[in-house]
Amino acid sequence: MTGRLAGKIAIVVGAGQTPGETIGNGRATALRFAQEGAVLLLVDRRLDSAQETLAMIEAEGGTGSCLEADITVEAQCQAIAQTCVERYGRIDVLHNNVGIGAGDRGPTSITEETWDRIHSTNVKGVMLCCKHVLPIMREQRSGSIINISSVAAVCSVGLIAYKTSKAALNALTQALANGSAQYNVRANVIMPGLMNTPMAIEGYVSQGHDRAELIRRRNAQVPLGSMGSAWDVANAALFLASDEAQFITGVCLPVDGGQAARVG
Repeated sequence: MTGRLAGKIAIVVGAGQTPGETIGNGRATALRFAQEGAVLLLVDRRLDSAQETLAMIEAEGGTGSCLEADITVEAQCQAIAQTCVERYGRIDVLHNNVGIGAGDRGPTSITEETWDRIHSTNVKGVMLCCKHVLPIMREQRSGSIINISSVAAVCSVGLIAYKTSKAALNALTQALANGSAQYNVRANVIMPGLMNTPMAIEGYVSQGHDRAELIRRRNAQVPLGSMGSAWDVANAALFLASDEAQFITGVCLPVDGGQAARVG
């Protein structure tokens, strides 16, 4: 590793993961940030999962700490920012990895409760985290915000709440970029495509789908021939968090093996 984030303090929201055979986006990003020298505040609704991530970081010689939080509650989002400053003195990177889609349906069958729950987590929760981190970054006159959206925001999918929430997240991030550029604070989006992560795979397997066949079908939909891994998202996030991306803000970056290129 080359120390691309040496000296930086990074918050990873959603630093735990769904149990499974592979690694999730949040955990992989936290590990990659730590490998490149960042000190981490690992935030997750499930504290035990964040602590598992921290143990992996510490086993490689990295440092950090954990915080339990539900980002749909504003007071807990405020606590994320306050805790990071209390423990480490500043916030250089905010990486928002939380996103859900369980129970999503088409427009004629989705329930109001499902719509509200998905949008509350995928859009409101990210907005609230940014709301309380931005004043700190603006006062520092530096910072990088990275939000994890989805290629579903721009591609055709049948899940209306997930799609619209991720499209809203793209727009939110562009607004953050425009409003914070004068303070030297950057905001960008990563749009993962079909990924071989626990969140993407394990729910289907638990419903009785054959794992090998599921992976084969998903691989066949990707122009490059196979799904990505969480490390692909982590490496993109590392670039956007680093000073190498100091002239990049307001970008929606597909990490999708070419899926988004089909839209054109």
